Amino acid sequence: MFVFHRVDESHARAILSWRYEPPYDFYNNSEEDTRLIQYLLHPQNNFYSILDTTSELVAYCSFGQDGQVIGGDYRDEALDIGFGIRPDLTGRGKGVEYAKAVLEFADTLFKPKAFRVTIAAFNKRAIRVWQKLEFEHQQSFERGSDGMQFIVLMRS
Repeated sequence: MFVFHRVDESHARAILSWRYEPPYDFYNNSEEDTRLIQYLLHPQNNFYSILDTTSELVAYCSFGQDGQVIGGDYRDEALDIGFGIRPDLTGRGKGVEYAKAVLEFADTLFKPKAFRVTIAAFNKRAIRVWQKLEFEHQQSFERGSDGMQFIVLMRS
């Protein structure tokens, strides 16, 4: 149903150009920031484009440290997942479908003991998606740099 590919430069630029409406504009980035493009392209950061059956970019994900936020407790062994859906596709009830595909892909690639996601506390849609996939609340914390609240969910 979905195809995963390492992010290439054209997909990196497309992802950085995505613009979300408030309050989700928290996730907007600068599409011209060459450091961000290089970050998405660096193999160590494990960014993948998610394409639909027509090869259209619909989402992206990352695995590992990129999914962590400063201030959280990440001592427990788990694969951290970062995830974003193209703005025009959000709020349509498809989040579980996308997230489930990400979990299946990650399980094939990494075979982790557990999965973990860190989500901005205001993002109730994302929290519901992961809870529907049996992720459980592990911790809440405040990012020191700006006071933003986050929650961490895990699934074994």
